Amino acid sequence: MPQEIERKFLVTRDDYKKLGRGVLYRQGYLNSNANRIVRIRIVENKAMITIKGISVGAARPEFEYPIPVEDAEVLLSLCERPLLEKYRYKIDHEGMVWEIDEFLGENDGLVVAELELEAEDQPYQKPDWVGEEVTYDPRYYNSALIRHPYSEWRNG
Repeated sequence: MPQEIERKFLVTRDDYKKLGRGVLYRQGYLNSNANRIVRIRIVENKAMITIKGISVGAARPEFEYPIPVEDAEVLLSLCERPLLEKYRYKIDHEGMVWEIDEFLGENDGLVVAELELEAEDQPYQKPDWVGEEVTYDPRYYNSALIRHPYSEWRNG
């Protein structure tokens, strides 16, 4: 079964911007239930539908398939609100690719780094601009950010 093993961290500095270019991601959730997430995503001229199961530790089942961009645009109109928009930077560090998400809109100000691993205990080296780990804090799941945007955390 396809599986995603992902670690999430807060980003403390914007040094990563010198190392790569940010690409706009637009995504929405047809279902954001923690037991089964159905996401639609458009990145440049490509679109995907992704189904994720419940997390067990840092791992969860994940199935992802390409779909026509035109279909994705229609599906985004059916998604829960707000949609998520973010710039993603893919940065190589010590032979591993870190994905840094700078959120926009209601989640502006939140910057999270993600690292996908082959095993939960796989060793890795954090760049010096990566801070506290938030892998096990459900507030940082993209699907949770539509229900409780980052702007609400800071305002109360």
